[in-house]
Amino acid sequence: MRPSCPPSAPRRARPPGGVVAMAAAAALAGLAGCSSEPPPPPPAEAAEQTVAIAAVTAAGSAARLTVPGTVRMKRETQLGFNSSGRIAAILVREGDRVARGQLLARLDPTSLSAAGASARAEAIRAEADVGRLQKLFDQGWVTAPRVEQARANAAAARARVAQTGFDIGLATIRAPAAGVVLRRPAEPGQIVAPGQAVLTVGEVGAGYVLQLPLADADLARLARGQAAQVRLPALGPAPVTAPISEIGARGDDGTGTFRVELALPALPGLRSGLIGTATLQLAGAAATGTAVTVPATAIFQARADEGFVYAYDAASGRVKRRMVALGRVEDGGVLVTAGLRVGERVVVSGPDRLRDGLRVRLARG
Repeated sequence: MRPSCPPSAPRRARPPGGVVAMAAAAALAGLAGCSSEPPPPPPAEAAEQTVAIAAVTAAGSAARLTVPGTVRMKRETQLGFNSSGRIAAILVREGDRVARGQLLARLDPTSLSAAGASARAEAIRAEADVGRLQKLFDQGWVTAPRVEQARANAAAARARVAQTGFDIGLATIRAPAAGVVLRRPAEPGQIVAPGQAVLTVGEVGAGYVLQLPLADADLARLARGQAAQVRLPALGPAPVTAPISEIGARGDDGTGTFRVELALPALPGLRSGLIGTATLQLAGAAATGTAVTVPATAIFQARADEGFVYAYDAASGRVKRRMVALGRVEDGGVLVTAGLRVGERVVVSGPDRLRDGLRVRLARG
């Protein structure tokens, strides 16, 4: 209902122009106040959100890390020929057991034999030149540098003879140790380059290892000789204990990870290429100081090594947006190295629906 307004005043003589304008403005303001609706109420605060919270806990002194890896023989050697040529024969197949010194493959000797014969003929000719020039030098017909050049040519020819003899000796591949043939990437009749892999042989006596790729932060918390629990599903569900035998000194250029090897015990059925998982106990990081752990769902807008959480204030029932420094992800949550204290409480459900200073209700249970 609109408020009633007083009746209009009787008309009077017109006052001067300035006074008229002021009186008209005042009358209009009064009429507008009489006829307008009541002012709207102030906006109410946004509806409270129901959230779940969790307490901030101290970071543990140690953490467990489970990493997948691949079984390899400790020594897996790629074998090839010292010179190029056509493969005449490969005498073994993948999976074959071989003995130390056993003949595995050989090149076609035709080109190598010809090169050896040519080198020997050149050496004979060079030696003859030295003898002939030496006699002429003794008679005063040639100079000393001419004789020295002939001797150098003869020495080079002898070196070529030795080189071709070495190549002929390496025209066959023999097993460096007792083992098993793991790969056979080449076939008879194929033309190969010097050093190209023809066979890969693993040494049985060197044992097996589980190779793991680890990040640099994890690598710093491990030590050689430390025991790990290994599971190989292909050999059964029971875990085995394997110590860390080797920690890589250089990261992989492609992935940035470091290779860690666990020395596996002699188990029936072990083969290179089996997939397993290792559970490692990581030592506590001494540099964390007041580091705490929060559930991963409490973190939002994470980037690089920082992110945000909503801390809950029990006195006001409101949440406060707070930036925190993030560490590694562990089994119990995310490590926070700065920005939170033990005992504080953070929102762990739906932080994207909240804003700084919002009053919230706590979920039951």
